[in-house]
Amino acid sequence: MCPPHRNEGHEPHVVDEGDRQIRLMAHSRGFVVWFTGLPSAGKSTLARALEKELLRRDRPVEVLDGDEVRLRLTRGLGFSKADRDENIRRIAYVAKLLAGHGVVAITAAISPYREIRNEARAEIGDFVEVYVDCPLEECIRRDVKGLYRKALSGGLPNFTGVSDPYEPPVSPEVAVETGQESLDESVQKILAALDRLGYLAL
Repeated sequence: MCPPHRNEGHEPHVVDEGDRQIRLMAHSRGFVVWFTGLPSAGKSTLARALEKELLRRDRPVEVLDGDEVRLRLTRGLGFSKADRDENIRRIAYVAKLLAGHGVVAITAAISPYREIRNEARAEIGDFVEVYVDCPLEECIRRDVKGLYRKALSGGLPNFTGVSDPYEPPVSPEVAVETGQESLDESVQKILAALDRLGYLAL
């Protein structure tokens, strides 16, 4: 008869970290591209376009889209500041795991608060913040779901940019202006920043 399985705490690490890093060095090094911006600023569209370009360069890529994450990873969390912060912590955790396995993890969540984004940066390390800058009026015009209209009429509380603050980054690695630039211009600007920072050569 087998002894009862003991699981009274966390399992010890069975993979030597040095061995893991040596194995990963044989492949490309992962990093995280963290998009932040108002709802309908263009984060998801940019993330998919950047994914396509990096795949074309044979880089392993995974996009953590804000809506999909809310549906599958953080279902049940609301839109209070505490829940929004927890949402970002979970995204950062998954993104860090992916980057640790040589993947370029692209996150496309609003992530409105500067403090929690800085926490994610410190947690992840290889972190490239992309500020998707777009005027509120243009975001409202683009909103096909009608969420801004509902928020402006008071029917949607805690909506970023209307009834909840958005804190833009102070020193992002790159800022794109989706109200003025074409999609290709914004993607090229991000790629140029990744190249300048040395990530495309890793």
